[in-house]
Amino acid sequence: MNRGNDASAVHFLLSLIDRQDAAAIRRRLGLGEPQRRTGEDAARELSRLGAPRSVLLWMLERDDPAVNAIVFHHPQATDTMKRDILRGVPFGAAAGPLPGIEGCMSHWCTHEEPRIEADGDPIGGLREASTMRQARYAVRAIGKQDWAEVAEADLEQPLPGYARWALSQRIDCPQQLRRQFGEHAKFRHRLRTAGIVELREYVEQGRPPEHVLTVLHLGAELFPQQAAEARKMVEPLVRTEIGKHEEAWAVLAQLLPTFTGTVPELVRTSGAVAAV
Repeated sequence: MNRGNDASAVHFLLSLIDRQDAAAIRRRLGLGEPQRRTGEDAARELSRLGAPRSVLLWMLERDDPAVNAIVFHHPQATDTMKRDILRGVPFGAAAGPLPGIEGCMSHWCTHEEPRIEADGDPIGGLREASTMRQARYAVRAIGKQDWAEVAEADLEQPLPGYARWALSQRIDCPQQLRRQFGEHAKFRHRLRTAGIVELREYVEQGRPPEHVLTVLHLGAELFPQQAAEARKMVEPLVRTEIGKHEEAWAVLAQLLPTFTGTVPELVRTSGAVAAV
């Protein structure tokens, strides 16, 4: 076993058991020690894996200017996100404003603030949106500081459906506001399709597990808080179902490349097969 994604996925799970047991299992599987990647390399790998867009928010919540610079140049970063990043707006718990970002300056790579036209009444623009195009245009004016006002306005009088959907697709839309818009199963499915997921949902329902676990492994570099939370979610299951059972880990490594279920299903299946 030496393929990159396979190894990274197994390394993430091995980080959940005792170090000595993990070392013995690595020897059994022919794995070396996990390699740490630079932020930019890790970000490129996230894109290749098709990680959900929510990882960009998890990165921004770190409030690290170096990580913010990576998000700034990500192809899925919106002009509104770029504007807030350049203005030093914190997305996490930092007081702000954050230090500016540094890096390349050329015709294709610039840190110039995007121009976002607005009429001075972002809520009015949302209420007047009668098409998806109009809603997306109006949503461009909504910055991080405006979310509380948007939530209050929607409570006073529900915003149009197009506006609600355009707002929900913003990765920095607060989860509480998304729930205010609705929690219908069809709505949540559309959000998942758009790459908007909550961490627990991604850990427990994301597919395929090889990609999910590799994304979480890379998260130790780019979004360590969420990666640590994910470890806490998965650790009890891993310790109960496969623990230090080397045969179960061998089964998991064999199943991993083609397994189409979820991470919990992969762990339980590996333990069950090894016990037969």
